[in-house]
Amino acid sequence: MAQQTQTSRYGSAREALAARIRYVQDWPAEGVLFEDLTPVLADADAFQLVVDELADACERLGAQMIGGLDARGFLLGSAVAYKLGLGILAIRKKGKLPPPVVSEEYALEYGSAALEVPADGQELEGLRIVLVDDVLATGGTLVAARSLIEQCGGEVVGNVVVLEVAELGGRERLADLPLVVINE
Repeated sequence: MAQQTQTSRYGSAREALAARIRYVQDWPAEGVLFEDLTPVLADADAFQLVVDELADACERLGAQMIGGLDARGFLLGSAVAYKLGLGILAIRKKGKLPPPVVSEEYALEYGSAALEVPADGQELEGLRIVLVDDVLATGGTLVAARSLIEQCGGEVVGNVVVLEVAELGGRERLADLPLVVINE
């Protein structure tokens, strides 16, 4: 298992999240309470506890590679991959990678978006990949990332996130795979 933090001022990742998340009312839209993880990432003890717990979950799921979703999933996923001695697949927003790419479009509330990975230079065939992201909301990004990895021959074996906005129903869209939410 991934080694836990020895001398943290917090007792657990959940305690660190409770102490360090910054809440912003009415952002990015009226009626939304935004949970900002930036203070968690900037606090060494809190960041380490969160990464340790994410890494433990990824290890239990049998990850052979970590898929980090643009952009905070890059930060968290990279730390997890490093801790576990695995590679990180950076799953980018459309237009951030040079061609050729493999792309997957997905619907947003108003419009659409796309995720991409390089078409060359990495072998995903047969790899067990765990997707890591900061927040599960509607689940659209994680569903699209899974489809993208499957197009490349990889197998997504689970989703691991720090926070969940339960009222948006993303969990239901991911019901056929294990889901670990750190701040549950």
